[in-house]
Amino acid sequence: MKLAVDGRTAYAYTGGKPFDPAQPTVVFVHGASSDHSVWTLLARWCAHHGWGVLAVDLPGHVRSAGPPLASVEALANWVLALLDAAGVRQAALVGHSMGSLIALEAAARAPARVSRLALLATAVPMKVSAALLATARDEPLRAIDQVTAWSHSTLAAKPGFPGPGVWLHGAARALGRRVLAGQRGLNLFHHDFSLCDAYAGGLAAAARVACPATLILGERDQMTPPKAARELAQALSARVLRVPAGHSLMAEAPDATLAALRSALAPAP
Repeated sequence: MKLAVDGRTAYAYTGGKPFDPAQPTVVFVHGASSDHSVWTLLARWCAHHGWGVLAVDLPGHVRSAGPPLASVEALANWVLALLDAAGVRQAALVGHSMGSLIALEAAARAPARVSRLALLATAVPMKVSAALLATARDEPLRAIDQVTAWSHSTLAAKPGFPGPGVWLHGAARALGRRVLAGQRGLNLFHHDFSLCDAYAGGLAAAARVACPATLILGERDQMTPPKAARELAQALSARVLRVPAGHSLMAEAPDATLAALRSALAPAP
């Protein structure tokens, strides 16, 4: 599905169903150097179980027109503008890694427009080491390989989504390279990781969030270890659910991650 957001084309995957703004809506926001495809299983489940789904490509990422935006705050405003473009008054926001910061900031900027908040593989602050930023700037392909290794807790996960024989490391590297190649004159890998490192407003944003929040964390996450989300969980009064995976939990533990998301989106008892 294509939308016009701030005068540029924005792409959102709708989970295999036509988008209906009259349904409860869930917006999926991907992480650094990524795109909507990381949400395929979760988006499809939601779309076939009563949700209108918008799994976005952020500006400048693969199918959404650029340029990439300059801050987490600007991206949060873009998500809210996307809701306007889709005719959505209120939505649940689901974000992974950098996307979790964007979802958090959007929920803080427009509390009445967010019904649920699910933050996957999150941390506040989400600092990136100077060494990784330097490698991302100077040798982005090498940095993609490094982050891929650190984002998975095993070399070969058990068969899961989309099926046996999937090479998680190879797929992650291929996606990172595809995103990088989509921008000429800008190192998008370094750009995205720099946004994560620069964002300093997470705890202040959490204080303004009005909806129920859930953190879904990988037990073996080396990029955003669970302990790095403790202050955020306290500030949001959030439930914390853990799955047996690293940072790329949607790929490495798809069934457990889907179960956690279903719990996060469930109506209050």
